[in-house]
Amino acid sequence: QLQLVESGGGLVQPGGSLRLSCAASGFTLDYYAIGWFRQAPGKEREGVSCISGSDGRTAYADSVKGRFTISRDNAKNTVDLQMNNLKPEDTAVYYCARGYVCYDSDREYNDWGQGTQVTVSS
Repeated sequence: QLQLVESGGGLVQPGGSLRLSCAASGFTLDYYAIGWFRQAPGKEREGVSCISGSDGRTAYADSVKGRFTISRDNAKNTVDLQMNNLKPEDTAVYYCARGYVCYDSDREYNDWGQGTQVTVSS
C-alpha cells in the first residue's frame, strides 16, 4: 500500500531549525520525484522544494533558497527537508507528495501525505 508520512514538525523560535522527513512505503523512491509543499491558514498551497528521482536534481522556491535543503536517502526510502533560519512566514502545514517528475503545479501530484505542522513563533 502506497503511503507517504511526514514527521518532524513542531514549534520553533525565529532563526531556529527543523528537519522534516517524508517516509515512503509501498514504492521505491528512486523512480519518483518528491515535492515538499506548504499551506498557511487562508493561503493557497505553495511549492517549497522538490527532488527528482532520476538524477537527484533539486529545486527551491525563492522564499526558501539558501535556508532549506532537500535530500533523499534511498536506503531509508525517505526525503528530508532541512529548514534553517526559520521565519514566522514559514509557519504552515507542510506536505510531501509523489510525482513522476518535479512538476510546477501541485495538481500534477497524485499522492500526498497527511501533513505536519510547522509553527515559527517567539
